[in-house]
Amino acid sequence: MIEIRAADPGSEALRPIIEAHLAHSWEATPQTSNHTLDVEALRAPEIRFWGVFEDDVALGCGALKTLPDGTAEVKSVHVVSAARGRGLAREIMTYLADLAKAEGVSALVLETGAAHLSEYDAARKLYEALGYSYCGPIFGYEEDPNSAFMRLALEPRL
Repeated sequence: MIEIRAADPGSEALRPIIEAHLAHSWEATPQTSNHTLDVEALRAPEIRFWGVFEDDVALGCGALKTLPDGTAEVKSVHVVSAARGRGLAREIMTYLADLAKAEGVSALVLETGAAHLSEYDAARKLYEALGYSYCGPIFGYEEDPNSAFMRLALEPRL
């Protein structure tokens, strides 16, 4: 059974996933355009982090960074290579959106690799399928030819 739960990104189970995420992004993205967070950055007070577990084995992670404009930025969504193809990234993204919506966040935003960075094709395709649309730079970022910015408006619950 898959369980998504709040976790410490520096835990023994999750640190290797963060390190794999960092390694992937450093290989796939020009270093001047890399916005991936390490364990210490993911422990910042404005960031909440979750691990994805199956029978207490960590398979992935995701985080939300609260932004001052009423939105939240999706950060560090990663699934270990052995668990890919099972829909876990979709589960993480849906979990984060449902949580943010319940908390009254106006939109989820994210930065990912631009179209010419093929390593990010699957991520962009997933975000598009989940209803994210392309937008200009999000809070805290500037225009970057290596970045794609996306936004998902969240309707408040009645």
